Amino acid sequence: MIVLRPLPLHVLCISPFKFLVKGKKTFQTSIFDVFSVDFKTTSNNMSTAAAPSLKDLPKVGVDLKSQLEGFNTDNMKRAATAEKNVLPTAEDVATEKTQKALLEGVEAFDTGKLKPTETLEKNPLPDKDAVMQEKNHLNLINGVEHFDKKTMKHTETQEKNTLPDPEAIEAEKGQQKLIEGIENFDTKKLKHTETQEKNPLPTKEAIDMEKSA
Repeated sequence: MIVLRPLPLHVLCISPFKFLVKGKKTFQTSIFDVFSVDFKTTSNNMSTAAAPSLKDLPKVGVDLKSQLEGFNTDNMKRAATAEKNVLPTAEDVATEKTQKALLEGVEAFDTGKLKPTETLEKNPLPDKDAVMQEKNHLNLINGVEHFDKKTMKHTETQEKNTLPDPEAIEAEKGQQKLIEGIENFDTKKLKHTETQEKNPLPTKEAIDMEKSA
């Protein structure tokens, strides 16, 4: 019986028919060398399993076989292996150390170093002023809710005339006419006048009189 066994996992394929062994040395091989042949002949298998006939064997196409046999390895492109650094950075290492030191400090903390403390309970009750303010507020609300409408006195509403009297209307009209007269005044009706400039300086006689005085 013929058993097909694949190559080990440390053989890494990087291109067709080209393999990288342990990441350093390379060698070329044909596709038929991908599997190794292991012949195992046991009495049990020979007795129970019959040899397959020629027609049951898998057949390889003529085109595929000719392409594999006539394949030129010079047409293959050289591939470079890119090695990625999976190691953590210095910042990651420092962060990990800090977190680890923090966890160890919490786990190994000695509770005997803690000092006993007393809990101070504060009185949440309101003081006297707050109680009085609350009572006044409640009394005001109760007074509004339970107000007796029968204690109210009947009143009559007096409607006052807010319209102006005739004198106010006439005064308003006169003021309105005055404003319209100023706005619509025709400046062509004005007469041309000449401005006379008077000399405020004293005369010679006035100066001599003042000197003699």
